[in-house]
Amino acid sequence: QVQLVESGGGLAQAGGSLRLSCVASSSFSSDDTMAWYRQAPGNQRELVASITSPNRTNYPEFARGRFVISRDSSKNTMYLQLNRLRPEETAVYYCYVLRNFFNYWGQGTQVTVSS
Repeated sequence: QVQLVESGGGLAQAGGSLRLSCVASSSFSSDDTMAWYRQAPGNQRELVASITSPNRTNYPEFARGRFVISRDSSKNTMYLQLNRLRPEETAVYYCYVLRNFFNYWGQGTQVTVSS
C-alpha cells in the first residue's frame, strides 16, 4: 500500500507558475513508474508528465517545455513545476504511482488558472 498526498494547488494567473508536491508514505522503488495526471470537469483524466528510474521523463506535447516533473527520493516526494499556465489547464491534478502492477492515486489538488 502506498498513500499519496498532493499539495501546492491553488489559484494562478494565466502565464503564471505553481509547483505541486506529492508525498508518498513509503520510499520510492527503482521499479516505480510515477506520474501526474489531471482531470477537468467533463473531461477524461489525462497524463501530464511521467518519470521512471533513474530519471527518465516523458511529457505529452502540451506540457513539453512548460512543465517539469522531478522527484526527491530522500524526501519520498515527487514534484510538478507548472509554468506559463493557461486558463484551460484548470483541473484537479493527481499524483500516481505504479508499483508491482498496482495503481495508486492521490486525492488530487485543484489548480485554477484565471485569465
